[in-house]
Amino acid sequence: MTIRWFHYAAPQTFYGLAGRLWPWFAAVSMVLALAGLWIGFGLAPTDAQQGEGYRIIFVHVPASWMSMIIYLAMAFWSVLGLTFNTRLSGMMTRALAPTGAMFAFLSLWTGALWGKPMWGAWWVWDARLTSELILFFLYLGYMALTSAIDDVRRADRAGALIAIVGAINVPIIYFSVKWWNTLHQGASVSLTRSPSMAQLMLWGMLLMALAFWAYTLAIVCYRVRSLIIERERHADWVKALPEVAGVAS
Repeated sequence: MTIRWFHYAAPQTFYGLAGRLWPWFAAVSMVLALAGLWIGFGLAPTDAQQGEGYRIIFVHVPASWMSMIIYLAMAFWSVLGLTFNTRLSGMMTRALAPTGAMFAFLSLWTGALWGKPMWGAWWVWDARLTSELILFFLYLGYMALTSAIDDVRRADRAGALIAIVGAINVPIIYFSVKWWNTLHQGASVSLTRSPSMAQLMLWGMLLMALAFWAYTLAIVCYRVRSLIIERERHADWVKALPEVAGVAS
């Protein structure tokens, strides 16, 4: 079976697909989050060095991963939008930005909660912390810029430039602990070596990461449907939608 990718590039087609997918992603997210929190805060053993305070990693690490992955997804959609001039690309980028900003803030906040007992301070100008803060500001800058421009297509192009240029910050965040002398610990999970934690801890962290993935897919699908209706409101197919026709009547 061949998937017609360009068929779903049309807002009308993607609207229906997103409507079918988001409830499933939301349900999967809830199940995975409950399982991950149960393992992380209930079953995982106490860390020998950090005690119970280490359990914040079950939220902090997946949130940090998602803050970077979502920004790369924004850059990907931005490249598609500038290359093929697709309307859906700008909507997807806008739908991703608030969730990415939320995860970046969650990463910084949980990092501060973790850092206070470990380092004796809520904040240090560490390479990884600073680059993560820059990522948070990039999200805010993207949302502020696109909201300030009335012409949505011009706003999408301007925002795409921020997303693409700002993507250089993502590898800086990831490799900062290797490039500079940093207080932040190295990667907890690596593709090139065995994990430096108990298997139960690893499963809890991975389940939370998958939960955040599913949540992101659910909320983006839900949000992009609202953007499609807003931008395509003059199209006949939008006026014929039951949810739109019911409001209009």
